[in-house]
Amino acid sequence: MTPPGDEREAERLRGELAIAAAGIGTFDWDLVTGRLDWDDRLVELFGYSLDTFDRRITGFNDRLHPDDLDRVTAAVQAVIETGGELSLLYRVVLPGGATRWVSARGRTLTGPDGRAVRLLGAAYDVTDQRDAEQAVTRVLEAMPAGFYSLDREWRFTHVNAAGEHVLQRGRDELLGRVIWEEFPASVGSPFEDGYRRAVATGAPVIFEAHYPPPLDGFYEMRAWPSPDGLSVYFLDITARRREQERAEQAAARLALLGAVTEQLTGTMEAERAVALLAQLVVPTLGDWCIVTLVDEDGRRGIRDVGWWHREESLRPLVADYARLRIPALRDSSFVQRALSGGRPVPIERDAAAAVQRVLLPGEAHDLIGRLAPESIVVLPLRGRGRTVGLLTLFNGSERGGIPAADLATAGEVASRAGLALDNARRYGQQVALAEQLQRSFLTAPPEPDHAEIVARYLPATEAAAVGGDWYDAFLQPDGATVLVIGDVVGHDIAAAATMGQLRSLLRGIATSHDEAGPADVLRRLDTSMELLQLDTLATAAVARFEQDAGQRERGTTRMRWSSAGHLPPVVVHRDGTVTALEPAGPAELLLGVDPGTRRTDSVVTLDRGDTVLLFTDGLVERRDSDLDAGTARLLAVLAELGSRPLQEVCDLLLERLVEGRPDDDVALVAVRLHRQDGPRPAEAGPRRLPGSVPDEPGE
Repeated sequence: MTPPGDEREAERLRGELAIAAAGIGTFDWDLVTGRLDWDDRLVELFGYSLDTFDRRITGFNDRLHPDDLDRVTAAVQAVIETGGELSLLYRVVLPGGATRWVSARGRTLTGPDGRAVRLLGAAYDVTDQRDAEQAVTRVLEAMPAGFYSLDREWRFTHVNAAGEHVLQRGRDELLGRVIWEEFPASVGSPFEDGYRRAVATGAPVIFEAHYPPPLDGFYEMRAWPSPDGLSVYFLDITARRREQERAEQAAARLALLGAVTEQLTGTMEAERAVALLAQLVVPTLGDWCIVTLVDEDGRRGIRDVGWWHREESLRPLVADYARLRIPALRDSSFVQRALSGGRPVPIERDAAAAVQRVLLPGEAHDLIGRLAPESIVVLPLRGRGRTVGLLTLFNGSERGGIPAADLATAGEVASRAGLALDNARRYGQQVALAEQLQRSFLTAPPEPDHAEIVARYLPATEAAAVGGDWYDAFLQPDGATVLVIGDVVGHDIAAAATMGQLRSLLRGIATSHDEAGPADVLRRLDTSMELLQLDTLATAAVARFEQDAGQRERGTTRMRWSSAGHLPPVVVHRDGTVTALEPAGPAELLLGVDPGTRRTDSVVTLDRGDTVLLFTDGLVERRDSDLDAGTARLLAVLAELGSRPLQEVCDLLLERLVEGRPDDDVALVAVRLHRQDGPRPAEAGPRRLPGSVPDEPGE
């Protein structure tokens, strides 16, 4: 075993070696005699030799940097007077002018009376470490990003210049203070969550967060954990976020305008489309909205047709308010001001009270108080020279007033909605006029004996498709019955008017020439169109039903027919078979192409009980299938229903083939031949326009 004395000597040597390796020097200051002893390392550190060091405190003070002398002297004196430990960092100026940084730690020893009699300690050169720290500090100070470091007790240990600027606090105010106390709004916020998560996981955490006033900004935070605590780099991204928000708001406004345009374009149900605007503009332009339409009769026609609130729970209140407010408005209301002036009417603050002043006492008055709008703007929906409705936007206190950009967008929405609604109303008037004009030409067919004639006309569901389809049935001077079906190219009032001209011309030509056949009638009509400069194209089919004595005796009728580019007639025979007729020659040109073109008649013999159907292409054409498929459907339906009463057959054709909602106008005219050796059959159902009327082919 090693003797105890040797063990103590070994321990002493290990301590000396450790001190030597660390470059640590020791000191011993006798406070009674004033003698200051340094070991060789410390003598060398201060730029002395054993011969030049006077072993007095003055030798120490002579080497201290002038800027550090008072601070160090005061700290040493405080330790001597109060006892305890000494910890100092100071600069030493060597004889050659070089400066070194020294870190020193010491402790006092007291005598029997409790007064300090010695100060012992150690010191070492930290110049290299200090230079590195200063280099880091210089980098941190030069950074445009804010930086601060926190120790493990969440106290500030460093704040750079950029951090002082962003935090609006000097480093002297923050160093040594706890972040949660200096910035209380960070408690329970994303800041605290991110910092604690970084410390707990040992991994960097990057996040963005908003700090409320007085900073009132958005910050990008990067929290890096370290053994000493947490290093935080941060940028003020408020301007970037505001710009991003403005860009997002601008994009939302553009998207809104696109959605509004899409909703209003290509629809004739403009009133419904405008009513749905409330759901489009909320919440982009306001917290809630009401859309009002104005009928032609002015104030009595005002009605709220659409409303929406961003909060689902408040939508029933808005619905009740919209239902009740119009009758409760006084003449001085903001609604009336916008209607009469045709300009936006804003209420920028305390809007609920302002509206209550123009409402009669009652439920609407109470509801606006509960909805509590802070600001309102009433925008007129302007058509051409008239106000056709209103768009009213409401904002609560949190959102406040309506920004200029939102107001401009709302104005554009109102303008587009007003024009769309005005266009739809004007077009509706034109369509009504066109339909009235068109129907005025579609008169009831004649009622000859032993035949039944039924006609139907169904306008297109799309108002823009109202056009020039027509039918006709009349008697020629020789007693023959003529059926006509036709379609003028185009879908507008002009097409309907041209249809009326062609119908009248054809009827005049056919009734002024005895025994004029279908081909001759179409040829003469083509010539008249050129002479009268009717610059249009049209299809038409004419069928003439005639009978001589022999045919009457045999119970047959001859049908001559001719087509100018029109679909051929269909025959439903009394035995139930169905035939789509074929012309005697090639298909012939439309009317209005070449008045000199040759036109021919085709002839078919019909029996009593046969039915002939003439129709326009709207009956068989669909957007999702071709004409041949539509014709096949027609023949199949006729084969199934052909034996039913003629009026029922025509009604069911419309129901089965176009479901009562055709893409294009539909006109059809049908004749059913009855037996001539008995009394006239009773008509199946009441006569109506356009409808069926019995007819007998001429004899």
